[in-house]
Amino acid sequence: NTNGWALGQQQKWCSECCIKCLSGIPYASLIATILLYAGVALFCGCGHEALSGTVTILQNYFEVVRSPVDALDVFTMIDILKYVIYGVAAAFFVYGILLMVEGFFTTGAIRDLYGDFKITTCGRCVSAWFIMLTYIFMLAWLGVTAFTSLPVFMYFNIWNTCQNTTLVEGANLCFDLRQFGIVTTNEEKKVCTGSEKFYKMCESNELDLTFHLFVCALAGAGAAVIAMVHYLMVLAANWAYVKDACRMQKYEDIKTKEEQELHDIHSTRSKERLNAYT
Repeated sequence: NTNGWALGQQQKWCSECCIKCLSGIPYASLIATILLYAGVALFCGCGHEALSGTVTILQNYFEVVRSPVDALDVFTMIDILKYVIYGVAAAFFVYGILLMVEGFFTTGAIRDLYGDFKITTCGRCVSAWFIMLTYIFMLAWLGVTAFTSLPVFMYFNIWNTCQNTTLVEGANLCFDLRQFGIVTTNEEKKVCTGSEKFYKMCESNELDLTFHLFVCALAGAGAAVIAMVHYLMVLAANWAYVKDACRMQKYEDIKTKEEQELHDIHSTRSKERLNAYT
């Protein structure tokens, strides 16, 4: 019986400990972090492979060659974008961890207001700084989403034309890279319907794969925007809760101080009466 009672107490203690740990998890920040990591991973991974596929298509079907000198051509721009993708992946991996840590501390501050963790002015300033930074990142991801939609639109036109080649027989449609600013106006790099290069490009896996990779990258950028909006709501709510908690804590401190002063005054008067009686 003693062993059964001890085992029951141990299980009860473990259950209470698990419930306490689960209640301290910032689920809203956790969901936003998962969405952010999924969106950034989708954008960076698919975007990197889509850029590599674009290089293959430009070299094999449009016969665009890399400039022998250190000039800012399309291949140099693609290399720069790949390095930017590496930086974005690393930066937002760290930023997601920071926001998650901030969510844990804020949750702890709200739930354990009068415990060991104390809400300070520095904590509120950090929350306000994260709100401002997250708002800037949200605007940046909106720009990234708009920029990613450009290659999606371009590849959709090419892919749609390839899918409907039987409907445009006799029509001479051309895809000229000068229209998209990929090459200079002096270079004539185009592929027209009816040519051998056009049919090879349409039948190749590079075009279909690159198009769908850009679509996935666009979806990842959109998911990152949604994650930033989610983070803004979470941070704004946490900041408001912490601000109200700080006010409540100040009110309780003032109330306690006044009660202590009243108690001291009452004690002093009692001592004075006792001395006068004596």
